[in-house]
Amino acid sequence: MPSETIPQPVATPAATMVIFRENPDGGAPLLLMVERIKAMAFAGGAAVFPGGKVDPADFDYAEMLGGPLPLDEAAARLAAIRETIEEAGLALGLKGVTDPADCGDARAELHNGDSLQVICTRHNWTPDFEQLVPWSRWRPPAFEGASRVFDTRFYLVDAGNTTPLATVDHTENRALFWASAAEALDCADEGKIKLIFPTRRNLERLAMFGSFDAAAAHAAEHPVSTVLTYVDKREDGNWLCIPDGHGYPVLEESFDKAMRG
Repeated sequence: MPSETIPQPVATPAATMVIFRENPDGGAPLLLMVERIKAMAFAGGAAVFPGGKVDPADFDYAEMLGGPLPLDEAAARLAAIRETIEEAGLALGLKGVTDPADCGDARAELHNGDSLQVICTRHNWTPDFEQLVPWSRWRPPAFEGASRVFDTRFYLVDAGNTTPLATVDHTENRALFWASAAEALDCADEGKIKLIFPTRRNLERLAMFGSFDAAAAHAAEHPVSTVLTYVDKREDGNWLCIPDGHGYPVLEESFDKAMRG
């Protein structure tokens, strides 16, 4: 239990897409990660999953589409789809797409200010929310010196046995790579990449599974509820923690060592 709970600030809604593809070498599935430019205010220099904040246009599109999902949930899924096109050059979570990597025009249109709604209409694409498997939702407390706080939904998406040609955008991100969850953790331990606290915890959880289906089944067994991080003050120092019950195998990290974005 936390020894001190920090009041929750107003948070910006965000969404991220954890993209799986089958490992051509037959090992654990590969995940797509992007390395953020060091100058970025949030998670500068860190390796993260593609994603970003939910824009007002995402809410407008969600409202237009209607359907059974709550408005904020539908808007978050649209943001994950949009941000993945922008950051990785992959059109996933959409019906009507023949090749996910064949979205250069749509990517340029997004960078030029067109909304996802306009682009989907232009390219005869339709959002397919069922392709996005709800995985988790994270909302940290306010830390001293934190520039912003995000309320982030994570979604799993299966790219199957294809090898989509993801390409970095060179605006918010400087590189991207495919790696298994265990490989990404090893790279972090060796100092090759940096991981913020939520990304590390999610990679540890994802490393438990040998396939997309296994991870999706695990997600179904742990319905999403917000993971509220907290600081536990102990005799050996402060620890950044999450509550048990969300499916994570590791629940804490030394506050001094944890990268918080």
